[in-house]
Amino acid sequence: FAGPFTDVVTTNLKLRNPSDRKVCFKVKTTAPRRYCVRPNSGIIDPGSSVIVSVMLQPFDYDPNEKSKHKFMVQTTYAPPNISDMEAVWKEAKPEDLMDSKLRCVFEMPNENDKLNDIDASKPASVLNTSKQDGPMPKPHSVSLNDTETRKLVEECKRLQAEIMKLTDENRHLRDEGLRLRKVAHSDKSGSPTALALRDNGSNSLPSLLVVIAAIFIGFFLGKFIL
Repeated sequence: FAGPFTDVVTTNLKLRNPSDRKVCFKVKTTAPRRYCVRPNSGIIDPGSSVIVSVMLQPFDYDPNEKSKHKFMVQTTYAPPNISDMEAVWKEAKPEDLMDSKLRCVFEMPNENDKLNDIDASKPASVLNTSKQDGPMPKPHSVSLNDTETRKLVEECKRLQAEIMKLTDENRHLRDEGLRLRKVAHSDKSGSPTALALRDNGSNSLPSLLVVIAAIFIGFFLGKFIL
């Protein structure tokens, strides 16, 4: 019997009849108050088997106490036209009886088995604790933050591309302005067309700087607002 013994512990006993005749059996114990046997007697057909359940009642286990409990399975060939089992055992001769004796052994689980049981129960305990502490964060809130982060990154990339594009245009206009100034200085005739081109080139530079400044201000304001 494997403990703990704080509750009923059941062990099955298999009886097999290898003969070609019916066999009557009876299960006896030295401690009838401590055990419940079902069935405790019966008939086994030739070549058949019977499972006998032996139920040990709860008790205070002492590992230093040696078990003195024993069982005896008594058998005899069943007479023809049997009608009364008690009469069979009363009328049976000693030389017709066969018996097998069994000694009870009590075993407690090993420490390793206890540790395995504790480890197996940990996930359920942790799960119950998390349920009691409060609801878990909803998954969609995490995905929403990820979406906003991706949007910010894409917006930063787009603004950086716009800044690089405007920087290239500014460089191009600056080079164009320098070229026009050179043309204006080299043009001794002082034609109105050259002067007009130079004025347009010089006027476009402040407008471009204003646009760049506005983009930077909008980017930073948008970042702080988000």
